[in-house]
Amino acid sequence: MLKTKELFSKRVQRNRSALRRKSPDKVRLSVFRSSKNIYAQLIDDSQGLTVASASSLERDLRNSLKTGADKSAAQAVGKLVAERALEKGLNEVVFDRGGYRYHGRVKALADSAREAGLKF
Repeated sequence: MLKTKELFSKRVQRNRSALRRKSPDKVRLSVFRSSKNIYAQLIDDSQGLTVASASSLERDLRNSLKTGADKSAAQAVGKLVAERALEKGLNEVVFDRGGYRYHGRVKALADSAREAGLKF
């Protein structure tokens, strides 16, 4: 019987391999959500570096948010990471939800990033 963490890591790898097959040259918008915060990174896999990042732990967001673990925090992080991507000249990315369902905070982050100008 597989454990929960093993099943999660299998979902992550399955999702990432599908993203690499479909669009190998695009930058990946990766989402990590913990029980208290949410994080987003723009990762260029061809060069192996992080282009931009944002999280609910950043000082300006932390002071304006009630908590880092709700949809409003995810929307703020999505908007911030989209602004940073557009500053770097990136407007098309691939959304990597990791092993999480496209629901709740993950969906709120993606929707706010789209509204701020990212295309995926």
